[in-house]
Order: sequence, then C-alpha cells, then structure tokens
Amino acid sequence: MSASLGVGGALGLPAAAFLADHYDWHVLFWTSASLGVVAFALVLALVPESGVRTGGRFDLVGALGMAVGLVSLLLAVSKGADWGWGSGTTLGLFALAVVTLVAWGFFELRTTAPLVDLRTTIRRQVLFTNLASIAFGFSMFAMSLVLPQLLQLPTQTGYGLGRSMLTVGLVMAPQGLVMMAVAPVSAMITKSRGPKITLMTGAVIVAAGYGLDIVLMSEVWQLVLVSCVIGAGVGFAYGAMPALIMGAVPPSETAAANSLNTLMRSIGTSVASAVTGVILAQMTISLGGHPLPSENGFKVVMAIGASAAILAFVLASFLPRARPAAPAPAPASTEPSAETVG
Repeated sequence: MSASLGVGGALGLPAAAFLADHYDWHVLFWTSASLGVVAFALVLALVPESGVRTGGRFDLVGALGMAVGLVSLLLAVSKGADWGWGSGTTLGLFALAVVTLVAWGFFELRTTAPLVDLRTTIRRQVLFTNLASIAFGFSMFAMSLVLPQLLQLPTQTGYGLGRSMLTVGLVMAPQGLVMMAVAPVSAMITKSRGPKITLMTGAVIVAAGYGLDIVLMSEVWQLVLVSCVIGAGVGFAYGAMPALIMGAVPPSETAAANSLNTLMRSIGTSVASAVTGVILAQMTISLGGHPLPSENGFKVVMAIGASAAILAFVLASFLPRARPAAPAPAPASTEPSAETVG
C-alpha cells in the first residue's frame, strides 16, 4: 500500500507538467483541490471503519502544540535561505519551535489521552525507524530537486539538457511505476528476512542510484535510469517503514505512530530543500549575466543524497532483529489415546 503512492506520482508528474505548459498555473491547484474532494468522498463511501476502539478524547491542546511547533520548524528550515539564517525571523521561528515542542512533550507525557504516546516513540524499533525516515526523506527529495533542473537548464552550460517541463514529468514518471513494481519483491524480503533487511536494502539501492547520477548525467536516458534506481530503493524503504512501526506498537497506537513517521519523512524533505537551495545558490556559474547552479553544485547535492541514504542504512542496522513467528500449535487429535483404549 505504501508503494502504491508511486502510481499517483507517476501519473501526476507528466499531467502537472502538461497543465503548467498549456494552462494557467492556478489550474494545478484547482485540480489538486478537486482530486482531494474526490478522495474524501471515496474514503467515506468505500473505506470501512476500523473495529478497534480505545475510548478517550481528542487531544486538542496536543494537536495545537504540535502544529505550532512543526510549522515554526519547517517554515524556518524551508525559508531560512531566503530570509537569512541569522535573521530575526528565522531565529525567532527556531526558538519558537524549540520552546513549543519541549512544552508539548512535557504536556503529552502528563496527559491521560495524548495525541502521540511519546513513551511508545522512544522504543528502539520506533525511534530508529523514525530517524531513518528523516534520512530517507532527505535522500528521496534531493533527487526531485536536482533532476528537473538538470533537464531544463540550457545546453549552453555544458551539462544542462534544455528540455521542456513536460519532458521532465515524463522522465520522472517511471520512478513511480518502479516503486509499484518492486512492492511484491519488498514484501517477499520482509516476509522471509524481516522489514529491517528490506529497509537496509532500500538504503543501499538509493545510495547506488545517487552514485550513478554523479557519473551519468549527460543524457536523458541516464537520468531516467537514475530515477528508476532511486525509485526502486524508495519503494523498498516505504514498504518496510510501516511494517516496522506496526510491529512495535499496540493496535491502539498504530495511527498516531504511523502519522508521526510520515511527519519524520516530511522533516527530511524540508531539510533537503533547504540544504539543496543553499548549495546550489552558492555554487554557481554565470551565463549571459545570470547565475545558474554549477555542475559541481549538483554533484555535491547528489553526494549528500547518497550520504543520507548511507546514514539511513546505519540507523536501520540498530533496529532489533525480526523474531521468527512461533509455530502454530498442532490440532488436537480426535483419536482415542492408547491409555484410553487400554
């Protein structure tokens, strides 16, 4: 199910590029809003409600505190390069995020029905899965920032391919299909070796994809290959993360724990955006009096993406080994025993 998001991405990328090329860019947002309404209706009509009920109440204070803390953090990370990392706005947002999240943590530990059970999140399997998710989010998103620019930069740079936005969407689309295609393989590895091995395998594949990108970035087919390799690794990882979370928390905590894991990936993508923006803004060339990201700048970002995938591999190695399932008990015999016969 996690890998199935690749299909939406595979269809959405070229469709979004087509709309942006031929219509007003506002159409993209109206289309997304319409699809959101359709998805909402389909969930109400087709998705059955879970039978698990734990009682309690909605943690409104916890929800507001988490929202304020995360918005402050992610806004500072994503806009810090534009505002200046030493500006009062950026530093103020970081300070607000720290104070709010610390206070939120104390509150969550003391309330009877917390939005997020922090005692569960510090369990070894949950903690290291979330840390690996941050690294994976960084590694996945770095490619999404690099490949489109390489494809669209003018050929006069010597490394840009001068392609249209629609071509970018078509080049990135196979990545999503590959994510879906590797899902059965990911499931087989998880079943036989455990989700830890699946996550580590995905990290190795992503790192290899970035290594390829450093040396193969001069032709469109090379970037298609790179995106497919990285997509395969992401498919492995995104299939393993929910399995690791679900296997470490009680049923009453699965929704909150998986949602928190999704937030960890989002933090990774936001950090990737900020780091990539800083690097490409500092490592530039001049073309016609306009600064453009340099080839070495892209290679540095790809090397950092590979390093993030390796970091995810190291973090995943600290996860506990999967325990083999206990054998099913033998069915009780209906034949009379020898003693009974005797």
